[in-house]
Amino acid sequence: MSDVRATVPALDGIEGGSGSRGRGSRGRGSRGSGQGRALALAAVGYLALTVVVWWGVWSSHPTSTTTCGCGDSALFLWFFAWPAHALAHGLDPLYSTAMSYPGGVNLLANTSELALGTVLAPVTWIFGPVASMNVAITLAPALSALAMYVLVRRWVSWSPAAFAAGLLYGFSPLVLVSLSDAHLMLGWAVVPPLMVLCLDDLVFGRRRGPVVIGVALGLLAGVQFFVGTEILLLLGIIGAVAGVAMLAYGIRHSDAVRAGARRVLVGLAAAAGTAMVLLAYPTWFALAGPAHTSGRVWPTLELGLEGTTVKGYLWPTPVSTGFSLFTHRVGGYQGPTISGQYVGLGIIAVAVLALLMWRRDRRLWFFGMLALASAVLSLGASRSVWLPWQILSGLPLFENIIPSRFLVVVYLSLAVMLGIAIDRTYLAVRRRMGSTAAPDGVAVTGATDTATRRWAPPLAGLVVALVALGPIADYLAVTVPMVTQPVRSPAWFTRVAPRLPDHQVLLVFPVPYQLIESAMAWQAVGDFPYDMVGGGGPGGVIERAGRQRTGADAIARASFSFTGQVLRPGDVTAARRALTAWGVTGVVLPDERGLPAYDQVTSVPYTVAFMTAVVGRAPERSHGSWVWSGIAHGMSQAPGPTPAALADCTALGAPRTPASVERVAACVLTLA
Repeated sequence: MSDVRATVPALDGIEGGSGSRGRGSRGRGSRGSGQGRALALAAVGYLALTVVVWWGVWSSHPTSTTTCGCGDSALFLWFFAWPAHALAHGLDPLYSTAMSYPGGVNLLANTSELALGTVLAPVTWIFGPVASMNVAITLAPALSALAMYVLVRRWVSWSPAAFAAGLLYGFSPLVLVSLSDAHLMLGWAVVPPLMVLCLDDLVFGRRRGPVVIGVALGLLAGVQFFVGTEILLLLGIIGAVAGVAMLAYGIRHSDAVRAGARRVLVGLAAAAGTAMVLLAYPTWFALAGPAHTSGRVWPTLELGLEGTTVKGYLWPTPVSTGFSLFTHRVGGYQGPTISGQYVGLGIIAVAVLALLMWRRDRRLWFFGMLALASAVLSLGASRSVWLPWQILSGLPLFENIIPSRFLVVVYLSLAVMLGIAIDRTYLAVRRRMGSTAAPDGVAVTGATDTATRRWAPPLAGLVVALVALGPIADYLAVTVPMVTQPVRSPAWFTRVAPRLPDHQVLLVFPVPYQLIESAMAWQAVGDFPYDMVGGGGPGGVIERAGRQRTGADAIARASFSFTGQVLRPGDVTAARRALTAWGVTGVVLPDERGLPAYDQVTSVPYTVAFMTAVVGRAPERSHGSWVWSGIAHGMSQAPGPTPAALADCTALGAPRTPASVERVAACVLTLA
């Protein structure tokens, strides 16, 4: 990695270039104000584009419309609501029993976006968690792009080149597809470019002391920890790869490296010290604190196998109709589902040609190496062929990394290469058209036509940008603007839940640990008027239900099933035991007309029949929901009905009217 000035001397005379040197305070002020205007224009451009992406939010009701109040978006709504609620009520923002009662949820062992939820707590207090999440998902592409702009701008002379780099990074398929499900741990990609910027300052800069830069780097690591620990770990892995590459370079150029080695070591030590001070307790809390998870986060999944494919990088993956239907039913993104890994042949061609044409530019080679290494690691492990990720995939912590998320570094590296390639093209055409700048800033013009000389360089840069970005923009067009949905809680949760007595523990259907997670959104937008058993995230999986796993499984099947709902021997007794162990005081099953599919159980009659058998009494109809209250005072101990008998009672509810559902409950009670 060498300064671009080493291979492009003309940069020193171009205003705004990374190698420009002003002549006196006036030149410095002019250059600074010009760069400030360019930064402001870039910020406005990115923000305008992200508003287009989220037009469905900002053209309707941003306090009640977002990606969806369902699926993973419901979980992230909960994560935005809890820090604000905890701070307002003097509770622990890192841990809560409002979900997954009584064991609770460790927010640092989840993708809780605690940094964003805490910073946006004032928005949540005033406008609610839907608004704060909308602010986060709207700012995510714009700020990610702006961070990349700031990084690349220091290496290029032409600001549109940095702007294009920001577009590729901040509005990549990875970022936008992640945000479609509110996966801000991926979509909020602001920190990585800023960490690279600090490292560049540390290695090549001299204006700031190494301790200052190291502290800034440590602070950025702290921020990333509270946005997404997985990405922080991925950056550490790639940092190690980059370190090995730099060490290999240093062996061949020992004199040059030795001069800056002390500065780098001091800076890295300051970064490590700062990160340790900030993260020692949070790291312990995540790994060993209350409700932490151990081993595989998702016990039934081998996350190391969830990698990218070479084909997926080069050719656009078509919209999957079947998968879209699945996500629409259970609560995923309600628009067409596309791949987050598409890079396209255009940017690959630009990167390769840039390496060939400007092969002396070590930044191109360095980031090309990082892109290739990250792409290889992103392929994950394989049962049929050896891949590098298999070295790490079975180790503690690393076993929970999804290798396809190395895409963050792939896009970062390609964005840097794109910015440099556009700038190089612009400068090459500008020189070819006969325009240079003398050291004193006096222009020297050739005989080329003025209009052609003026427009040819930017047009050449634009062509390069279109070749790289065009295929990606075309691929994303099918899902822009993003499809959004209103977040509407069933009437019982807006009218009755706020008036509940203290210390109520509810089992809410659909249960949020069985695919459909809307119950978490209903609790969050209502500001947590009750505690809830079950929940999303790693703590909510049935495998972690302990002694109550059989009961949790029976309740899950009563909530949602693709394979049919049939009573199994022991289901009623196991569910009864689970409700007692969890301290459940009430059960609520919404049954309003017009509920979206992703807010409904598979069969209301079956769920009513099953829970009536478990509790031993019929539910009450309240504000469009079926409610079993006062469960803490005792449940029937009668043996459960036979599967055939329960099926006969369930059949009475076929018309799906309140009266028919009441007949189902009455029928079950006659079986006791």
